[in-house]
Amino acid sequence: MNAKQQVHDFWNEASCGEDLYLKGETLRQKYFQQAKDRYALEPYISGFADFQSHADKQVLEIGVGLGADHQKFAEARASLHGCDLTERAIEHTRERLTLFSLSSDLRVADAENLPYDTGSFDLVYSWGVIHHSPDTQRVVHEIFRVLKPGGQAKVMIYHKHSLVGYLLWLRYALAKGKPQTSLTTIYANYLESPGTKAYSKPEAMQLFAQFSQVTIQTVLTHADLLASDAGQRHRSWLLAISRRLYPRWLIKTFFPKHGLYMMISATK
Repeated sequence: MNAKQQVHDFWNEASCGEDLYLKGETLRQKYFQQAKDRYALEPYISGFADFQSHADKQVLEIGVGLGADHQKFAEARASLHGCDLTERAIEHTRERLTLFSLSSDLRVADAENLPYDTGSFDLVYSWGVIHHSPDTQRVVHEIFRVLKPGGQAKVMIYHKHSLVGYLLWLRYALAKGKPQTSLTTIYANYLESPGTKAYSKPEAMQLFAQFSQVTIQTVLTHADLLASDAGQRHRSWLLAISRRLYPRWLIKTFFPKHGLYMMISATK
């Protein structure tokens, strides 16, 4: 099985942690609660995406997941398009928008080969997606291609020097007597889908080097602070105990720039 198929199969099994976050009696209630939980856990998304400022703009979201952010863009009246590698994510997002009487041009597509014309979009948005692609650099080239001149990319990718990375290294490298194991190897094998990548700030700047202007911000996340349920691969009694003892005040005071999420704004 090739690398891309492995990524597809991982996320098609449970799109963006749907088993954790879809809770409620009806599907409409489940989507409503998932969005509420998402923006409570990750309050920085709304400011970064700035949904309301894209009314009547041509917007593409790469990796729609369960569709919460896509719904926000639709509610803001963006001229909206969305793609995802998995059929499951597209099904979820299409059903979600239908339930809320919203619309988007949704496609199953590979971000390394976007099925859109050059210079099509005012905004390309992607939250926590392109670092799963086997060829992330190619995805960034494709984002650049489909943007209009002066268009903007807003992309979140994982930050290599994060508390999440350090915690995984402690568990899967140091605790197993393999301290020489690199963070690159740790992310690729133990964070989410096989081959997941994380980048330092200089590496991220290199990824987006063809853009005329790039700004990067990192944030401590609920994952770095062990303040929420873990993702699809990490649930155990040891983790539950660690959450109770974790020194969040110390992390916030001394390691504020060591968050997992690296938010990149880039202008073509």
